[in-house]
Amino acid sequence: MASDARALATRLAELGDAALAETLAARGVSPQASWHDFFDAAEGLLEAASVDRALTHLDRDDLVALLALASGDAAAGVAGEPARLALVDAEGMPYAAVAERVAAAAAAEPGAFTATPSPDEPAPAEPRLAAAAAERAFTTAGSLADVLLLCSHTPLARTGAGPVSAVDRRRLMDAGALESADDLEDLLASAAAAGLATAHEREWTVTEAGERWLKAPTAERWEAIAEGFRASLPRGLRTPQGGFLTADAWPGTYPLDPEWPARAERLHRIGVRWGLFASDRSPVEFPWTTALRAGERADAATMAPYLPTEIDRVYLQADLTAIAPGPLAPALDLRLRSMALRESRAQASTYRFTAESIGAGMTEGETAESMRDFLAGLSLTGIPQPLAYLIESTANRHGLVRVRADEATGRTRVESTDASLVDAITVDQALRPLGLLMLEGDDALSSRVARDAVYWTLADARYPVIALDAHGVPESIHRRTTATASKPAATPEETYARLIGTLRGGHGTDGESGWLERELEQAVRARAEIVVVVRMPDGSERSFTLEAAGLGGGRLRGRDRAADIERTLPVSSIVSVHAA
Repeated sequence: MASDARALATRLAELGDAALAETLAARGVSPQASWHDFFDAAEGLLEAASVDRALTHLDRDDLVALLALASGDAAAGVAGEPARLALVDAEGMPYAAVAERVAAAAAAEPGAFTATPSPDEPAPAEPRLAAAAAERAFTTAGSLADVLLLCSHTPLARTGAGPVSAVDRRRLMDAGALESADDLEDLLASAAAAGLATAHEREWTVTEAGERWLKAPTAERWEAIAEGFRASLPRGLRTPQGGFLTADAWPGTYPLDPEWPARAERLHRIGVRWGLFASDRSPVEFPWTTALRAGERADAATMAPYLPTEIDRVYLQADLTAIAPGPLAPALDLRLRSMALRESRAQASTYRFTAESIGAGMTEGETAESMRDFLAGLSLTGIPQPLAYLIESTANRHGLVRVRADEATGRTRVESTDASLVDAITVDQALRPLGLLMLEGDDALSSRVARDAVYWTLADARYPVIALDAHGVPESIHRRTTATASKPAATPEETYARLIGTLRGGHGTDGESGWLERELEQAVRARAEIVVVVRMPDGSERSFTLEAAGLGGGRLRGRDRAADIERTLPVSSIVSVHAA
C-alpha cells in the first residue's frame, strides 16, 4: 500500500493542471478536500470506498481487462478510462488496492466481469417506421424551438435539485410548448448536449448557438441535435471510429453502476424522440442513424423525404389572424411570432395580431414599415385593411414614453409628451421598484436604475416605451438573454485550482526523501510510536524507538521511552521509518 501510494503520488504530481483536474473531477473529489499534498491525495484515491466508486464508472470491457490483470492472466496493461481515473500505474497495471477491490467486486457480481457477445447489426427499417420516426423528430424540433424561444426572453428557473421549477413548467404548458411537462427535461438535455442552452447556477439560458438554431431549417436543426447527442454519449457507448454502439448493447455497458439502467433508458428515450431509434425497440435502424452510428457526420438528407414540406407563405385574414396552411419555415415563423400570438400549432397553424403583440414587436425593434414589408412578402392575400390600420395606430402610439440615460447625473430619465401617461407611471404600483421621482422644474421622471432595466419594466407594464441612445436617437434593445451574457460554468481546472495549488505547495514526491518526510509528518500528527533508523557519522546505522512529538527545522523530535529521554534527530540522517 505504501509503495502504491508513493507511486500514485508521484504520478499525480507529474500530471499537468488540466489533466489532474480532470482526474479529480472524474473521481468525484470535493474541491474542498482537506488534502495537504500528493501523498494525501494518493491515499485518499486508494481508499476502498473511493476505488469502489471509481469502478462504477468503468464499462464492461475495462472491468474484464482489470480483472485479468489483477488475476495475473494478462501481461499487457490497460489505459483509457482506468488511467484517467488513476486506477493503474504508468505501465497500465492496477495498484494493489485496486486489484483487491476488483477481486472483491468480481466475487460479488461475477456477471459484471464477463464479456458479452456483440449484438447483431439491426436490419433496415421499413418506410412506414422511417416516416413515423421523421415525424417524431419534426414534432420534437418544434417543441424544443418553443422552449428555447420562451427561455430566450425569460430564463427558466431551476430548483435546488436541478429540474425546472413548477412555475416555469406551467408557463411552457400554457404556451403550448409541451405536450407533457415530463418532456421538458429531455428537451433541455438535448439542447445542452448540442450547445443550444446551458444550465448555470439556478437557471437555464439560451446560447448564441441556440439563437442561430432557432432560425435554421428543420433539417439543420436535427443535424445539430444529432451531433450533440452522439458527442454527449458516455465513453463506454462510443466506438473508436467516432460512432456509437447499437442501442441493444447499452443497458449492460456499465454493470457496476446502479444508476446506469435508468440513464441508459433516458438516453434511448431521447434518441427515440429525435427519430434515431424505433419507438417499440424493434431491431431495425433508419438510414440516418446508421450513418451517425458509423461515425459519419449527421446528415438529414435521407430523412428529408419523410419530413413535412415547409412553406413560406400565409393567408392574412380580415379578422386579424394569419393562417399557415402547413409548417412555416422556422425563420419566418420566428419573426411572425415576434409580432403575432400563435394560437394553435399543427400542420396548419394560426396566429393572431393584437395591439399588444404588435407593440411587443416594435419593442423588439420592428417598425411599422418593416412589419408591412415583411407581411406583404409573406402574405398570399395582401395586407387586410384592419391589420394595416392596427399596425399604423399602434406605431403612432408606440414611443410616447421615452427612456434614456442622463450622463450628467448618472440616472435614467423617463419622458413623455403625454402628461396623463407620466401621471399614470408615477402612481403605478408595479413600477415602485424603479424608485421614479419627478424632477424639480422638469416634466420628466428620474430613476437610479439602469436604462435597460427601466425600459423593460415599463414595456412589461404595457407602456408604449422606446429607448433613446446618447444622441437622442431611438435604439432597438433586445431582451433575449444568451449564455454569453452570464458567467460561464467553471471548468474542472478552475474548480480545483485551490486544491491543486495546495497539493503542489506540499513537499515533493521525488525519491525517498519526499516519502520519508510524509511518514514523519503522519507520525507526528498521530503522536505515533515509530522505529527510526539513523545513519551515524561513522556510517553505521542505529535504530531508535520514539514517540514522535514534533518536526521542524529539518529535525525530528520525540521521546525515547527506553532511555526515558527526549531525542532530536536530523531528518537528513534518517534512513527509514516504520511503525513500532
